[in-house]
Amino acid sequence: MSKYDFEPKSNETLDTIKEISLFQAKKGYRFSVDALLLENFMNASRLEKGIELGTGSGIISILLAKRLKESTITAVELQKSLAGRAKRNVRLNEVSRQVEVLSHDIAELRNIFHTNSFDFAFSNPPFRKPNTGRMSIHKERAIARHEIEITLPDLIKAASHLLKHSGKFYMIYHPFRLAELITLLRTSRLEPKRIRLVHSNTGDEAKMALVESVKGSGTWLKFDPPLFLYGKTGNYSMEMKRILKA
Repeated sequence: MSKYDFEPKSNETLDTIKEISLFQAKKGYRFSVDALLLENFMNASRLEKGIELGTGSGIISILLAKRLKESTITAVELQKSLAGRAKRNVRLNEVSRQVEVLSHDIAELRNIFHTNSFDFAFSNPPFRKPNTGRMSIHKERAIARHEIEITLPDLIKAASHLLKHSGKFYMIYHPFRLAELITLLRTSRLEPKRIRLVHSNTGDEAKMALVESVKGSGTWLKFDPPLFLYGKTGNYSMEMKRILKA
């Protein structure tokens, strides 16, 4: 890795979050708080061999590698521009031993990996269907937010194929498609086990849902206490401050 790989390109910024640094596009896809919420939600004691379906800048895989020193993660990203940036971010944060970035179509992963290959999988996928909501003029952002290159059914089928029996699948998704998500998960033998709703403030409707599913598990589901992003003063809540600093 040359010294130039440690510097942002003219169309990039170099940002720091928690204990890591990331190259990000100035006008393309940039990570949001969703990534930090999903990484924090993944609290199982044994997360060893994992796969991220849609890694973007690589932030979640890198944070997990820093937290779970014995884990190995395959970070999959379809967009070549993002995959290249994720590879640089992996090297920048010195987790190449744990994280491998693969540029490939998620729907075609069954042609690369045998079934039952991973202990856990996770994804912060696009949650808007095509022709719904305002689509970004920037291709990276548009593909990250709208189902242009991957649909929810294809994503879940891929996760089910890749996971071992009792393997865990973690997602962050929008509540307005939660019923659809649960139906598709159960159809693919991924039983929802734990859900945590994310709200901006007390009294607001949920803006995101964190979901943990287990392959081949029995039917039971629990809801964790809600997570509030902001406190009464309008600043981040105490829990969010902990998540951002942890």
